[in-house]
Amino acid sequence: MSAWFRTFVPRPSATLRLICFPHAGGAASAFRGWAELLPSSIEVTAVQYPGRQDRIMADPSPDMDTLVRDLAAEIGPLLDRQVAFFGHSMGGTVAYEVARALPRELRPALVHLFASARKAPGDCRPLAPEYRGDEGMLRYVTSLGGAAGRLVAHEELRDIALFTLRADFHLIDTYSHRPGAPLLCPVTAIAGAYDTACTAADSAAWAGYTTGRFELRELPGGHFYLESAPERLMDLLTDTLMPAPAAR
Repeated sequence: MSAWFRTFVPRPSATLRLICFPHAGGAASAFRGWAELLPSSIEVTAVQYPGRQDRIMADPSPDMDTLVRDLAAEIGPLLDRQVAFFGHSMGGTVAYEVARALPRELRPALVHLFASARKAPGDCRPLAPEYRGDEGMLRYVTSLGGAAGRLVAHEELRDIALFTLRADFHLIDTYSHRPGAPLLCPVTAIAGAYDTACTAADSAAWAGYTTGRFELRELPGGHFYLESAPERLMDLLTDTLMPAPAAR
């Protein structure tokens, strides 16, 4: 498999592949335990951005366009069956842009996009001035909570975390949405009920980025609600992707 993807629990007979795009500073390992919480009909594949974990020696992508172009060039073999994209925080933007960059002949394979804890593309803005520089980034990540906040609290891991965060926040700061045709697949936007970085009202704007069905869901927790209540999220994903047959 390409260096860009990790499938921790291969399921060759799965009918659908869920491709997951990590948050800023995150890595494929954020999705390591998902397969065990999802039905066997879903195979989970996580994106591994360059410049982290086992790709630490690879140069980070210099901008969002490069990251998306490189991912779109590698993702084709994974679209041999129906796929859904799940992107958390920055990963929501990456997932959306990769969906737009797919060659026309591969687009029918994408049956759903989940945009988690991320504002709609046209509403994305650079970090506020108080979060500039290393100390500012650390304050911002800590304020969001979750495993990322705990990671930067460890002095011995901070330099590694900062290397990744600098690269990813540069992607965020320099990203500018270019208007174009909306997606054709359904979109579900998910917000943490206590997330001040991306509220349910922010997430509702994703409705304008698809001609397909749109749903807004709010789950308990903050920006990293998926860490505190993973079962609720897995139920949502399963019910959306593998709905039970209608009763006769």
